[in-house]
Amino acid sequence: MRNVRLYSFVAAGLVVVAVCGVLLWKPEAQAPAQKHSPTEPVKSAGSTFNKSQHSTTDPTSIWVVVNKQHALNPKEYAPSDLVVPKVALRVPGNESMQVRAATASALETMFSDAKQQGTPLMLASGYRSYSYQVSLYGGYIKTQGQAEADKQSARPGYSEHQTGLAADVEPLDRTCEVENCFKDTPAGKWVAANAYKYGFIIRYASDKEAVTGYEYEPWHIRYIGVPLATELHNQNIETLEEFFSISGGTKY
Repeated sequence: MRNVRLYSFVAAGLVVVAVCGVLLWKPEAQAPAQKHSPTEPVKSAGSTFNKSQHSTTDPTSIWVVVNKQHALNPKEYAPSDLVVPKVALRVPGNESMQVRAATASALETMFSDAKQQGTPLMLASGYRSYSYQVSLYGGYIKTQGQAEADKQSARPGYSEHQTGLAADVEPLDRTCEVENCFKDTPAGKWVAANAYKYGFIIRYASDKEAVTGYEYEPWHIRYIGVPLATELHNQNIETLEEFFSISGGTKY
């Protein structure tokens, strides 16, 4: 009997312990799920510059590439947003003092900074219409012949000036006006060192005639926007043809 009672007491005790354990036990709190904001995507370590952000063939694109292998389409293209920048102009009132609005804004900022730093600039030439290029190119042919004309001027429909994104610049005192010696002037050195900060490149770089199709023109700058100009500067790439792997050269 004592054994039976002992067993009964033990059994009852185990039941009580089990019940208490159930009542006192709490499941472990689950860690809150991590949330990722859809507005802050995580960039991969291999992210690179987006070369397809703008077209290189659309004449309205700030990245359009125009050279002897790639004409404007249509060849008679004329920008719809031409304006006269508020900078020193070589020929006030002339059609060639116009550029596209984005180019004008960048020129105004660049010229202002250059002046503050002691190297005032002047716009020598900007937009050139298709009809103007017909006359200009024809004049080169008459005076210098076809081969030399193709080195120094673009055929109608193949000119960067027709895009409204190109500008020929010079010192305010017109020293070395549209000549290679511009590169050795304080203004020329300033442009070479700082143009990219405003979205410009020297379009026809030294020793790149086989790529761009044109001889070195340190005065000829081309607006492509700050992001692309900075990318080319950081990669030490001088031409759009090399950056985008686009054909160029001296042959039409």
